[in-house]
Amino acid sequence: MSSPCDPQHAPVGDVGAALMMIDSRLKSVHDGRTETDPEQQALIEQFTASLGPEGADALLDGTCTLIFMFMTWLRKAHESQDKDVIEYVVPNLVATMHMMPRSVRPEAVPTMAGLVIAAGTGLSPNLWRKQYGDWTEEEMNPLEVTAFLLAEHINRITDDPDFATRLISEALSGSDED
Repeated sequence: MSSPCDPQHAPVGDVGAALMMIDSRLKSVHDGRTETDPEQQALIEQFTASLGPEGADALLDGTCTLIFMFMTWLRKAHESQDKDVIEYVVPNLVATMHMMPRSVRPEAVPTMAGLVIAAGTGLSPNLWRKQYGDWTEEEMNPLEVTAFLLAEHINRITDDPDFATRLISEALSGSDED
């Protein structure tokens, strides 16, 4: 029986824009810029505002799609080593988020952990979250942090600082050819 949170029922969203934002954050961190750059933040806010409500929803859906794709890759990688992705990814993610109280409020951590667990078990993170109501403004930054941390985790596993971005870019290129 199909779940109402099955990814086939979820909107894909603007994965390209979501990937651009996450890749930008990854590059900033790798360049040693860990503090929020006011100019970059202003550009991101201007870009997000220019999207309008439908575009913002598409960006949100795209970020959830990234989380799903990252967790799918991580699940397959862990299964190939006879390991459970939830056991190896979620505790690290939660611990890291707890060390980021300015970016991720403590009350958002359980939601983001649930989102990642849903994705790791093959459910749409967006549909999983929506069953508890609409997204809140307070969840937007933690959602971006979640996608960022998963991408960074993949990059560390592969010892390649661009692997996660390339993984999604190649998947998008492949879907364009279909």
